[in-house]
Amino acid sequence: MGYFSQEGNTLVWQENQQKLWLRPWGKNGLRVQCNVAGRMLDLPQALLELPGDYSPEVLIEIEEERASIRHGLIQGTISSSGRLRFTNTQTGQLLLEESIGNPFSVSADRQFKFRNGRLFKIETRFKSQEGERFFGLGQHQHGLLDQKGCVIELHQRNTEVTIPFVVSNRKYGFLWNNPSVGRVELGRNATRWVAEGSQQLDYYIVCGETYADILERYAEVTGKAPDFPAWASGFWQCKLRYETQEELLNVAREYKRRGLPLSVIVADFFHWSSMGDWKFDPICWPDPAAMTKELEALGVKLMVSVWPTVSPISENYQFMTERGLLINNEYGVDAQHVFIDNGVKGPAYFAYYDATNPEARQFHWDVIQKNYFANGVKLFWLDNDEPDINPWHPENLRFFLGNGVEVASIYPLLHQMAYYDGLQALGETEILTLSRSGWAGSQRYGAALWSGDVASTFESLQVQVRAGLNIAMSGIPWWTTDIGGFHGGDIHSEYFRELIVRWFQYAAFCPIFRLHGYRLPLHDPMPKSGADNEAWSFGETAYGILRDILSLRERLRPYIHEQMQVASQRGLPPMRPLFVDFPEDPVCETIEDQFMFGPEMMVAPVLCEGAREREVYLPSGVEWINAWDKTVHPGGQRINVPAPLETIPVFLKSNSGLIDIFHAVSDQH
Repeated sequence: MGYFSQEGNTLVWQENQQKLWLRPWGKNGLRVQCNVAGRMLDLPQALLELPGDYSPEVLIEIEEERASIRHGLIQGTISSSGRLRFTNTQTGQLLLEESIGNPFSVSADRQFKFRNGRLFKIETRFKSQEGERFFGLGQHQHGLLDQKGCVIELHQRNTEVTIPFVVSNRKYGFLWNNPSVGRVELGRNATRWVAEGSQQLDYYIVCGETYADILERYAEVTGKAPDFPAWASGFWQCKLRYETQEELLNVAREYKRRGLPLSVIVADFFHWSSMGDWKFDPICWPDPAAMTKELEALGVKLMVSVWPTVSPISENYQFMTERGLLINNEYGVDAQHVFIDNGVKGPAYFAYYDATNPEARQFHWDVIQKNYFANGVKLFWLDNDEPDINPWHPENLRFFLGNGVEVASIYPLLHQMAYYDGLQALGETEILTLSRSGWAGSQRYGAALWSGDVASTFESLQVQVRAGLNIAMSGIPWWTTDIGGFHGGDIHSEYFRELIVRWFQYAAFCPIFRLHGYRLPLHDPMPKSGADNEAWSFGETAYGILRDILSLRERLRPYIHEQMQVASQRGLPPMRPLFVDFPEDPVCETIEDQFMFGPEMMVAPVLCEGAREREVYLPSGVEWINAWDKTVHPGGQRINVPAPLETIPVFLKSNSGLIDIFHAVSDQH
């Protein structure tokens, strides 16, 4: 049996070498830390430091067999044997309870298994609750919104973003506050969190009356998104890739000639001389400053793709190697990625700059400032920033902060921080980076995530809807996809032309509206450009529909910015599952292919090839008006809705002031 003590507002339990601290964190939240070091360790993690004037009302009670800490809506209780239990103080409902498993087994609910050096494999196990559903955990391609029954790997890969924050329909949020590589098993018999290599168990649990409360509390302790830039709600044009300055400018000019809205155009990868030079190739991009100046005159921002990889032939490689600014390998040569590069025949081998090293972040940003910002470029696409190690052996990586097993998941967050801090130091106030990865707290650095290199299929589109809703439940309000998918789309096929229309319709109601892809047919292999990928590239029928969607998005932008302001102030994402707004309607927890876009608008994208109608569930408690034909329907029912190719089903609350926006576009149909 262990013993209890109190240290200020912290409840402490200890048995032999294992010591546990249970303390208030934010509003209605508790933080649990436990280790075998005998003292609390200051390790890389996601939570912001508590403000200096933080003085929560806490009630700690210690008895012989149990002790408890009460903080707002949440109470944590620990038995003398060390078993933890969390309840809602207002309702008395059990939120989460550690499981001891077989009482005759030596396995405990918390385990520290020695790994090597200072690291342990750490596990904690909780009881499974009947009917519990789990949402969040970042972005994954399993195609599920409710992740009960799933095993989720906690590591960063292309299309898989690990944000170890989960929201339960029992009205609590849980952050596994650890950047270690690991997994979470959301089983029917137990929930188990595993860190493959760490020094300390660390998690945060928060109780809320509603889902919105939980997301707001989480944003308060991990950071709120900054103000959404005014330009960012418009249309972003991108493809793999514009090969020259003149080609990119001609596309922007053509958008303006056609009278089409365009806010951002992107210079994708291989605009550089060598990987890791982080500058324009002067042969193909002779005057970047003049290019950004012309684009600004057109009302268009330039975004450039930046990879964190560094080639041995880069002008920065030797300096960074000498000063320890690159990720090292524990064994073998210091190369972590195999791809292609300018001036290299055959495969090229790259290292990654070490974003966990403050000196490396500063050096990297200094180069970016000199070569891009000085030429008028203020928008950056942080591609390949998982980092996308190939092959993936995290135990062989040596970061500034520790071995890869212990810290690898935090890499994208610190990479994003380098850009946010750098731009802010230069006086920029409208800061946004587009990133292929992220971690808990990425939102506070102005990171917009996208779903990576997904396939150009209807099945992939279906998956992205669920992925976007789960990342919204992970505290990330800025998110998007490659409209049309990244790979496999032939612009001359009827299948893809239908897909691009349906994906455009869906994307018009995503926080960020961005066209991208590596289109077929190909004439030369990468890094040469794929086929055309502009709004007019998919035939006249598709173009007419896409032109109307672009117009609709422009009309929606004031509403979008209202929702983004809410996201910045409260942490409530603009795109969210139905149950966030209708928690009293149990059916809403089962609806995975519809979503709310702000509080007034419900979107039901068409996700199947050839579909010209779809079933829509109307949440109970309000009347709904079809945005296109103005018919009114009571909530709490399923209806079949016509969905010709030019129409995406959208319903508004019957008192919404947005109906005129849709009616104006509807008349064009």
